[in-house]
Amino acid sequence: MTLLAVEGVRRSFGSLVAVEGVSFGIEAGEIVGMIGPNGAGKTTTFNCISSVIDSDAGTVRFDGADVTGVPPYALARRGMVRTFQQTRELETVTVADNMLLAAPEHPGERAWHAIGRTSASAQREAAARERAMELLEVFDIAGMVEEYAGNLSGGQRKLLELARSLMLDPKLLMLDEPFAGVNPSLTDEIVGHIEALNDEGMTLLIIEHELETLTDLVDRLIVLADGEVLATGPPAEIMDNEEVIDAYLGG
Repeated sequence: MTLLAVEGVRRSFGSLVAVEGVSFGIEAGEIVGMIGPNGAGKTTTFNCISSVIDSDAGTVRFDGADVTGVPPYALARRGMVRTFQQTRELETVTVADNMLLAAPEHPGERAWHAIGRTSASAQREAAARERAMELLEVFDIAGMVEEYAGNLSGGQRKLLELARSLMLDPKLLMLDEPFAGVNPSLTDEIVGHIEALNDEGMTLLIIEHELETLTDLVDRLIVLADGEVLATGPPAEIMDNEEVIDAYLGG
């Protein structure tokens, strides 16, 4: 089943065309990598798919529905969740509260529950805290739960962002450079988490410049160059593609 279908997405910034007619599909259960040289349009494509920015043209279908232009928060509720190149934790908020911010459909967001502290609000908050602690344990940062997020190392922030994204139980998790600035041992740890999530049925789309790690991890690669899809296929095939070598690896 095709979980994500991107058709003819285009985005320009003034006279600069960043993405031109990008089309591809992601099947449920796949791990797909997106690669390309700097300026190829990878993050812009992610931003258009996730409605962080509007596309000039094209459509995005997710889980059978046209979600073109659907706001990011609504996409997250539907099961499309993404991370960013630069982690976006709230630095002056604790790790625990950063996690709880992602909890969906919290009754406390509604005035009556928040003011009255209803049983529904208390039960949902308890369940959200339990889920947050489970995830923090999995990602080995439970010991930092009362620390301000700003005190975490770069690697710990990556783990926090990944754990927080799972509070939404995504069907599709889009990761923008999850290994950037991370030491080799932590890279291996993140890879292990990604593989475990995929084994549980989660679909993942990953932008990454660390080709050796990515090609060992994914089922398929999508290559962008100059804002267009240059090639798509299994990693071994893509790494032998002369056009990819010329465009991405500089010949």
